[in-house]
Amino acid sequence: MRYFLGADAGGTRTRFLICDEHGQVVGFHEAGPGNHQMIGFDGLHDVLHACLREVLGQAGFSAEQVQGAGFSIAGYDWSCEYQPIMDVLATLGLRAPFKLVNDAIPGLVAGTREGWGLAIVSGTGCNCRGWDRAHQREGRVTGYGIVMGEAAGGSELVFRAMQLVGYAWSGRLPATALTQAFISVAGARDAEDLLEGYTKERYHIGASEAPLVFRVAEEGDPVARDLIRWAGCQLGEMASGVIHQLGFENERFEVVLSGSMFDGGPLLIEPMQETILRVAPGASFVRLSVPPVIGSVLIGMEQAGLQVDAGIRARLAETLRAFTNNGQPVNQVAGRLGQ
Repeated sequence: MRYFLGADAGGTRTRFLICDEHGQVVGFHEAGPGNHQMIGFDGLHDVLHACLREVLGQAGFSAEQVQGAGFSIAGYDWSCEYQPIMDVLATLGLRAPFKLVNDAIPGLVAGTREGWGLAIVSGTGCNCRGWDRAHQREGRVTGYGIVMGEAAGGSELVFRAMQLVGYAWSGRLPATALTQAFISVAGARDAEDLLEGYTKERYHIGASEAPLVFRVAEEGDPVARDLIRWAGCQLGEMASGVIHQLGFENERFEVVLSGSMFDGGPLLIEPMQETILRVAPGASFVRLSVPPVIGSVLIGMEQAGLQVDAGIRARLAETLRAFTNNGQPVNQVAGRLGQ
């Protein structure tokens, strides 16, 4: 029997998964963040080693018996970060071939039927990556959010919402129900106190307030509705850039939607789809319904030359759910399984 490892190190949590060649999960562990931009390379080293020890203990074998591995690491954005991360991975003692990818890629591999296409991530932040059929060419944005004009995750949505509250206060826009909503959530006295406290960092209003923007929009506020449409168009424009990079304009391909912002539904998704379909009419859309770490282990299988079929994909999802729901030693430290 051959065994494969998948690792997904994100800004909130790190997940490790081991399965056999049929997709049967034999080890799963979840720990804290693995983004080296947050915890440093020493922190990345520690969390990867801790997770590997746990899943190998559950599986009952050593690192040398792993036949292929896929590592997705948040913060792996530029080529200058490749070697420092690879140096950390080299300390894990794997003898198998493995591949390092940005953490947007596993959702693409796990969410599409054939492991290629586009992934749009919109949660706290946002990202977009694409792979061609052969996994030889990758399209991407920078992943640096509002700094590089890439929107919108929850952070960018709320950042823009607070600008619009300021516009309404100063008379640049009509009044908006967003003002009172943010006054209430911040505990401010009035709009001026809200803006003073926000700009002086007395009131901290960030991505966690994104659902509030959607609620105000659903209640009919035109400023909030326009804002969410703007966010959808921005996500669509990010994807359109990646489509142009990969030459997918005339392809039939899947676009995987991953992240909590898509819980906002049609107000966000429809303008995003309209923007993409103007560029690539053959695009279709699917919401990611399995943890991205499944994509990481599929990448590991690919490194070992294993042909992944729909049966393996289905068994991975099924046995991971069963493994984590039946009291196995998961030791979840942060968050929950799934999206």
